[in-house]
Amino acid sequence: MGDFHIHITSTLGLLLAASLAAGVLADLVHLPKVTAYLLVGLLVGPSALNLVEAEHVDLFEPLLQLAMALVLFNLGCEFTFSKVRRIARHCLPISIAEIGFTTGAVALCLMIFGASLPKSILLGCLAVATAPATTILVLKEFRSEGPVTESTGFLVALNNFACIVMFEIALFVTTASQDISAFSALQNFGQLMLDIAGSIFLGIAGGLVISYGCGFLAMKRWLVLLVAAVTFLHGVDESFDIPYMLTFLMMGVTVANTSDYKQKIVDELDHLSGLMAVLFFVVHGTHLDAQAFLAVGLLGGIYIAARMGGKWLGVYVAAKMTRQPKELRRWGGSCLFSQAGAAIGLSTIAAHRMPELGGEIQTIILGSVVVFEIIGPLFIRKALLETGEIPLAQAIHHTNRTPMEQLNALIDRFRTGLDSESNQATPTFETNVQVKDLLRKAKGIHQGADFDEVISHIEHSHDNTYPVVDDQLQVVGIIRYQLLSNVLFDHSANKLVRAEDLASAADALLYLDAPASRAVELFNEVSDDCIPVITREEPNELCGVVRRSDVMHALITQNRKQKKGNKGKGNEPTVAAMDPPSGD
Repeated sequence: MGDFHIHITSTLGLLLAASLAAGVLADLVHLPKVTAYLLVGLLVGPSALNLVEAEHVDLFEPLLQLAMALVLFNLGCEFTFSKVRRIARHCLPISIAEIGFTTGAVALCLMIFGASLPKSILLGCLAVATAPATTILVLKEFRSEGPVTESTGFLVALNNFACIVMFEIALFVTTASQDISAFSALQNFGQLMLDIAGSIFLGIAGGLVISYGCGFLAMKRWLVLLVAAVTFLHGVDESFDIPYMLTFLMMGVTVANTSDYKQKIVDELDHLSGLMAVLFFVVHGTHLDAQAFLAVGLLGGIYIAARMGGKWLGVYVAAKMTRQPKELRRWGGSCLFSQAGAAIGLSTIAAHRMPELGGEIQTIILGSVVVFEIIGPLFIRKALLETGEIPLAQAIHHTNRTPMEQLNALIDRFRTGLDSESNQATPTFETNVQVKDLLRKAKGIHQGADFDEVISHIEHSHDNTYPVVDDQLQVVGIIRYQLLSNVLFDHSANKLVRAEDLASAADALLYLDAPASRAVELFNEVSDDCIPVITREEPNELCGVVRRSDVMHALITQNRKQKKGNKGKGNEPTVAAMDPPSGD
């Protein structure tokens, strides 16, 4: 039969399945999903298990560039002229300082440790670049809002533009000083300026087409228009070797300032960009080369440390001098550590134009990218947590069901579907079934519990409602998980917040000796996934909770037993499933 080769569609399925598993694991261990996707890509790629054929990875390259284009378009859509004017006033000094500190720190440290002047300067210029896809999608994953989030998007855009221009100038000076055809170097620099101008023009033209088209086309046709415009312009950029990143950034800026439907356009494109982003990072992870990191040696380590130090120090100094918020001062630089696409592409250009020097630069960049792409999202998450710009519900892991409970729910749903009369009857229990037969013991959260104790309880629970009790174990309220999404990590407030401050009134309570049918009635009236159970005797102590899923499972199990017992009698009781909670 010859050698067996897996088809590219199976490779795609493998990568997406691995990404799905990585996303679940990321939730469990509080890891940014971007980092998890990169790690799983590294695991299945050539550097580790080698489950993905190298030629398949290369075939995904157009999709990766399309994903990057969508991310940059989304980023550009954030920059209305009014917002740019407002942000630029405080971000331009920070950007200038951060670029200067980063370039200077990397170049100086490398020269101290023996690198040549041209190599040090070129690597200093490359160090400015920040990975836009990694940075922006981590911010989007956590739905963060605040000064650090707002400034980061602006700084990332300026970083990549400045890096391209600075690197080409440095490369021109280097080649001219070494007499490698000064005319050719000047010609390359002139061509770069034309390419940048062409890229900006294409972006503006594409943005105007989208704004105009979405103004009169039905919304259901917007996605087709958006994909058509993005893919066509990407093809034009590739055909004429124009930097496509600037094109789609400018396209987004144009839409933001010419369309009344900017947010709806972004929301519509999210249907595609979410999947494309997952594919981008897992495939990008397969490109990461662990051996390249080991090969960079001392200079690679110096480059990594100096770049991180330069970015953090540049933001800190400028933010302090311009009296920016302390959150931006302390954590703004930490959001700029990720590095990938632009630096890799420019190092490849250097390798082509100056094989010996460029090859050494490319080795350091490829090796350091492995580090920056893994730790970058971790630093962003830490910064957002420390500054309180992540909603609480995005920062803690919580699942409504365990894997076994989900399996039971799936089986119950299937069994309900087999009962042909189940949609016509009212769910009833046998008269001798009581609430205590369905009870799950639970202690509840003490009303004086501090913020950290509440979060710890939620992380170890599979419910979405949590009884709050006083010293006598009486239920004084309910904390609902969905409502906590409005609570931010404000460390000054966290010291004061107690469980009773987060609780709302308990809409439903059950007694131990109440019939189980009462639980069915209450679950059809409320959206909570569990109801507290208390004693009838004073002081009405909390005994535990009854879960909606347990009631459902008991109803179906009882119905099946009754059917077996009454088989052939022609009068079989039937059960209808309860309405699921709106929060499930």
